[in-house]
Amino acid sequence: MDNIDRKILAELQSDGRLSVTDLADRIGLSLSPCHRRVRALEQSGVIRGYRAQLDPANLGFSFSALVFVTLREGDRQAVEAFETAVKDVPQIIQAQRLFGDPDYLLHVVSRDLSAFQLLYDEQLSALPSVQRLTSTLVMKNVVQDRPLPL
Repeated sequence: MDNIDRKILAELQSDGRLSVTDLADRIGLSLSPCHRRVRALEQSGVIRGYRAQLDPANLGFSFSALVFVTLREGDRQAVEAFETAVKDVPQIIQAQRLFGDPDYLLHVVSRDLSAFQLLYDEQLSALPSVQRLTSTLVMKNVVQDRPLPL
C-alpha cells in the first residue's frame, strides 16, 4: 500500500459515495488507474464495503447501553452458542469478545429505558451460558465512527 492508496482510503472514509471520477480528481490520478486501485483495495479486503451511517436517535433508538457479559463456561461450545445467539438480537449493534473478565462487551440500543429493561430481562439474560450481566448507560457519544488513521 502506497501513499496514493492511503489517499484513496482517506477520501472514501470521509465520503463513501464519491464517484470514481470525483475520487480521481481529489487525489490527482487519472480515472482508469484510480478505478483499478479501488477495485484492488476491495478485492484484497482492505475495503470491506460501503453503507449509510444512520442516526439511531432519529430512528427512535434514543437509549444506548453498554452491557458487560461474563460467561459461566469458556469452552468452545459455550462461546459459539453465545456468539450465535448474540447475532440474532438486532438491538445489539456491536459485540466484542474481550480478554479477561468480563468476556464480552455489547453495545445495545433501544427506544427507551423500559424497552431496554424488557430486552435485558427477556433476551440478554437468556443468552446461552450467561453468568453475569453488568450494564452502564451511555450518556453521550464523544467519538464515534472516526476514520482509521492512515
